[in-house]
Amino acid sequence: MAIGESVQRLDAEAKVTGRARYTSDMTLQGMKVAKYLHSTITHGRVVSIDVREASLLPGVEGIFTAADMPSFTFATAGHALALDPDSRDKEDRLLLTDHIRYRGDEIAVVVADNSLIADQALSLIRVEYEEYPSVLSQEVALQKNAPEIHKGTANLVGHHEYTCGHPDKMLVQAEHQLEQAFQTQMTQHCHLENHVAYAYMDDVNHIVIVTSTQIPHICRRIVAQALDMSVSQVRVIKPTIGGGFGNKQDVVLEPMVAFLTRKLGGIPIKLEMTREECMVNTRVRHPMHVAVKSGVDGDGTLTALDFCVHSNTGAYASHGHSIVRAAGSKFPPLYPRAAIRYEARTYYSTMPVAGAMRGYGAPQIIFALESMIEDTARCIGMDSVEFRLRNVAKTGDIHPLSGKGIESCGMTSCLEKGRDRINWKQRKMTHSAYKTGVVRRGLGVACFSYGCGTYPANVEVSGVSMLLNQDGTVNILCGAPEIGQGADTAIAQMAAEVIGIPVSSVHIVSTQDTESTPYDPGAFASRMSYVFSQAVAEAAAKLRDKILAYGEEILGVSVAELTIKDNRLVYSKDGDYCTFPLKDLALDAFYHKERGGQLMTTASRKVTTNASAYGCTFVEVEVDMALCQVRLLDIINVHDSGTIINPLLAEGQVFGGMGMGIGGALSEEVLVDPVTGQVYNGNLLDYKVATMQDLPDMACDFVQTHEPTSAFGNKSLGEPPVLSVAPAIRNAILDATGVAINNLPMSPKKLFTEFKKAGVLQAL
Repeated sequence: MAIGESVQRLDAEAKVTGRARYTSDMTLQGMKVAKYLHSTITHGRVVSIDVREASLLPGVEGIFTAADMPSFTFATAGHALALDPDSRDKEDRLLLTDHIRYRGDEIAVVVADNSLIADQALSLIRVEYEEYPSVLSQEVALQKNAPEIHKGTANLVGHHEYTCGHPDKMLVQAEHQLEQAFQTQMTQHCHLENHVAYAYMDDVNHIVIVTSTQIPHICRRIVAQALDMSVSQVRVIKPTIGGGFGNKQDVVLEPMVAFLTRKLGGIPIKLEMTREECMVNTRVRHPMHVAVKSGVDGDGTLTALDFCVHSNTGAYASHGHSIVRAAGSKFPPLYPRAAIRYEARTYYSTMPVAGAMRGYGAPQIIFALESMIEDTARCIGMDSVEFRLRNVAKTGDIHPLSGKGIESCGMTSCLEKGRDRINWKQRKMTHSAYKTGVVRRGLGVACFSYGCGTYPANVEVSGVSMLLNQDGTVNILCGAPEIGQGADTAIAQMAAEVIGIPVSSVHIVSTQDTESTPYDPGAFASRMSYVFSQAVAEAAAKLRDKILAYGEEILGVSVAELTIKDNRLVYSKDGDYCTFPLKDLALDAFYHKERGGQLMTTASRKVTTNASAYGCTFVEVEVDMALCQVRLLDIINVHDSGTIINPLLAEGQVFGGMGMGIGGALSEEVLVDPVTGQVYNGNLLDYKVATMQDLPDMACDFVQTHEPTSAFGNKSLGEPPVLSVAPAIRNAILDATGVAINNLPMSPKKLFTEFKKAGVLQAL
């Protein structure tokens, strides 16, 4: 049995020994280097740009400005094409611009023999600007007669609202009503590998792009649109990738390198961003302001939730309103018996561009929701865990948005297991001695629900092809890209399980190539193992059946009597136990002069379901009131992600997400000057990403349910671990100090401000 085994990652040894090859490791003879010139103002237009001196520098191949670029606007978000034009992403981007919408906007690009010459050329370009007022906040962006970032939009990217049940009525009838406001911050992905891509032409009308991307097939379509080319004229290759967390679910560099190679006669051109550029000029997490109302009865029944959300997408739409729209669809199955209203707006500003980031808006909404749930429980004097147990989803509840029954839900068991693991009741009693004085302790809990992909908002499809090699092993080509999350290993385990061979006999072709690998939208939305499981199961079953049928042909034994085990056909003949190596079967199929042929199969499946994963975080904190510092003493995540394909990889996903959640809760924030729009800390020295010294010993556990809409019973796990960490820490700080911190991050500066406002510092 391959499913449920802690198989070592297929790419583990290649990565730790340096054999894995990333985009930056690759080069071609005569490759040139491209670098952007970024604007030094926040909002305005380029009056003039003088490149004459820079063009004369030896080693400069070319300098291009907005005047040299195609006039086709395009969307950069990594979504599968919507056939309905009204449902498509905002097409508001050009390759270069002379209308500057944030500090760092791309206004020119230099191509040179090497990066030193390119940097020197950039320093010789002279730019004259006309400045416009900055638009940095919600209040300014949405006020009447505000300066428009994009003409004719009134700075509004999108707006929507939905209701489930009768929230107005239930709020009025509730015995208690609460109202709170929450603010989340702008953060950066900080993936290990910077954005990098290069392109060349291998024919007069054919461009090849090698890039670090999460979305090779979507990237191909967007490049073709941006350059007014046919999709078949563009080939995208994704080698090993050093992480993305959503930042590479956007087409950032690929259209430019494709344009440059076509413009300069097909020569290979590489564009690689510095870390500082990645911090400011790629994508960030959407800052959100979330106003929440709740209604609750005295017996602990949650009756209503009302959300009003404003999401800041920055200078360009990128994923735009789909972020806050998707986030609003993820939480309703967590408390499905409460009436819900959800209203959201996304607006433009002159801030760095926001896009997809792990959790896709859900961390912001879950922070507000679970903070509000905590405050609601405290309002009626009910234990935090007991209140959630009373109200969370159970198998058989109706999903408020889809109207369908929830077929698998281990939320109650997750809460009970987490409560036991952290010794909730005993520590609550112990902490009674730590509620005053300088050092205080508290416990916190928060829950989440999350989807498995993007359906029904977008098409969900995955393709795979499998073939039997001459040595009896199996090769798999899959459009679903490995980006560091372990997808290739999960695919291999699924295929091995169905075919009946060891995982070691499965080879995944990890490099995606849009001209050879089957179509798949990409790695995002925690969709991978849930969506591709159906295509993998179908293709593997077809290949198994072909192997058995060929075994019947060459052995004269009925298919019904044949099975595959440990790389051999197993059968009984004349009462004897017999085996036949798959290697010999494969050789016969390849090379017998009359019969056989290469045994291979393909499958492409569209998935029209979307299950919900569930889970929770429990945390114990110690707060130094004088220093306004939080120390995590204990933290555990408990997940219902259905059947766990690989426990070791699952733990790795959870610990990585918890670490990211801790950083986002306590320290990480892209700091922007509120007047000029300049980013203060666009580097890894000043941006306080969590390090090993900041993280406690973390623990995780699983409640394994079986999700019937998945081929192997599994549900999402890539993004859920980050969702409930911040609100659990917030709730633990509240338990320790009596002060609610409703703005992220909960840094010492933020704690000092809130403690001072609450008057608790004076009493120390």
